[in-house]
Amino acid sequence: MTATSLDIVAIGNAIVDVIAQADEAFIAAEGIEKGSMRLVDTDTAEGLYGRMAPGIEASGGSAANTVAGIAALGGKCGFIGQVADDFLGGVFTHDIRALGVAFDTPMRAPEPPTARCLILVTPDAQRTMNTFLGAAQYLPAASIDQSLIASAAILYLEGYLWDPEQPRAAMRAAITIAKGAGRKVAFTLSDAFCIERHRADFRTLIESGQIDILFANEAEILSLNETRDFDAAVADLAAKVPLLVVTRGEHGAIAVEGGTRFFAVPAEPVAQVKDTTGAGDLFAAGFLAGHAAGRPTADCLTMGAIAAAEVISHYGARPEADLKALVAARLG
Repeated sequence: MTATSLDIVAIGNAIVDVIAQADEAFIAAEGIEKGSMRLVDTDTAEGLYGRMAPGIEASGGSAANTVAGIAALGGKCGFIGQVADDFLGGVFTHDIRALGVAFDTPMRAPEPPTARCLILVTPDAQRTMNTFLGAAQYLPAASIDQSLIASAAILYLEGYLWDPEQPRAAMRAAITIAKGAGRKVAFTLSDAFCIERHRADFRTLIESGQIDILFANEAEILSLNETRDFDAAVADLAAKVPLLVVTRGEHGAIAVEGGTRFFAVPAEPVAQVKDTTGAGDLFAAGFLAGHAAGRPTADCLTMGAIAAAEVISHYGARPEADLKALVAARLG
């Protein structure tokens, strides 16, 4: 196996987030389920954007947020995702490259436009996401840079991107490349709605040994196993993946390594939770940064908890504080 030059290369939706505060009456008037994530078409996205309160615009996307967090922790990262040759495509490209992340996926023509996620944050810090995928859902397998995949110790994939046919084929191709190069493959289930549509595919990936590190939250692991028994779901999946990581919100997170070695950490204290957008993404960032650096699994969980706590203390899904300093203060 050849040496690696990157810690992580991720494949995911290239999205620009628009985050605005909203009360529950607004959510209800729009006919949206609070705390949900839904896909919307162009007309719905434009109409909702026009009715939203003034917002903060920032580059986002689940896997892109994760590599942003890893880069903030000093990791070397690459990202593969599709943007259009338009204003928001330029914003996304500038932002991710400014973090030191390798990003060279060729732009598409301006139509369909670059993806955006309209995020409504209620006073209880819950986020309701309305995602227009636009160009992101047209990432072709031809855009997969084989040398980039093979150069990274870990390939990280987001379940959100499993819906469209082209990106799904691209991710399957990337898994083959990574496995052929002797690299690890990490996968995040992303959301229960993804699991409802792709449970069979996700189970096949797991049971065929293609996933080395699986990330999920409590709701997702229950949905994947179609059970209400959390312990049973953990036991089932821990026997099928070398490393299972499950976040549990204010109850912290657990990891099971090798099917038997169990680790748990509490959630990090936060003075005020302002916005939970990106909490899972940044948890994965902290964990993967630690894992790539060879830290013990317990330390990786703590790093994930630190990164998640930082991002929920402010609006937006990218870190604002010095994550390296926060980790150093806790773990050295």
